[in-house]
Amino acid sequence: MSAGSWSPGTRVPGAAVATTAAHGRVVTPEGWPVAGATVTVLGADGAQLASGTAGDDGRFTLDGLPAGAGTLLVAAPAHAPKAMTVVVPAGPSWTVGELRLTRRGGTDVPAPGLYLLDTAHSTVSAKAHHLGLATVSGRFTEFAGAITVDADVARSRVDAEIVAASIETGNAQRDAHLRSPDFLDVERFPTLRFEADRLERGGAGWVLPGRLTLAGTTRPVQLDLSYLGSGPDPWGGTRAAFSATAELRRQDFQLNWNQAVGVGIAVFGTTLRVTIDVEAVLQP
Repeated sequence: MSAGSWSPGTRVPGAAVATTAAHGRVVTPEGWPVAGATVTVLGADGAQLASGTAGDDGRFTLDGLPAGAGTLLVAAPAHAPKAMTVVVPAGPSWTVGELRLTRRGGTDVPAPGLYLLDTAHSTVSAKAHHLGLATVSGRFTEFAGAITVDADVARSRVDAEIVAASIETGNAQRDAHLRSPDFLDVERFPTLRFEADRLERGGAGWVLPGRLTLAGTTRPVQLDLSYLGSGPDPWGGTRAAFSATAELRRQDFQLNWNQAVGVGIAVFGTTLRVTIDVEAVLQP
């Protein structure tokens, strides 16, 4: 560097340099914290300006950053590293925001094979609007399923069965009503069933068109599906993780009970928002 010249991110020997403290959070694409992630900022000359480690909540702080251009690097075990060009602003504090790391799974699809759901580490939940004000959440506690990943991933299939009486919302009176003929009618229809025999690309993820049988009525249902990655477990197996969402109209499944409490206001909304998070174990 010649006398009188300066490049952003490079300290000038003997000069007082105002510094900035950077704050941010490292998370997965789904918003979960990535504990232990390393965050580093390099100056324009490639020298390290600051480095820190994300805590259990994914948050990090980098002190002593000079203003100017640089490169921000983020890395964590089992995740794909990330690099980006940044401009550190002048001032006492810089909010970096959320830095998202994807799990290193090798590909964007799991290895072919038969995967069985690990129900102890999976959830099937639903939310409904209540009185036009709040949201009531519930989940099914008993279910089973299989995911068959074909070598041609578009020909993969999913089969799942849910015990209707296992619905829980945290309120015994409401749970009994949901199990009654007004809703799930569990005595006549003890299970819900979902089947899909193809997979399609959709946006940044996948779309799973299938058929849901609920309270004796079968209707087409589309799940927006994300593959979250695969990896070994402590018992010598291989697991894959998936999340999916869908919106169901109660009327499509003849779940028409409701009670008006005012003009345009009913006890339960007409739409159910379903969220599914599963771990599945590859079978030998």
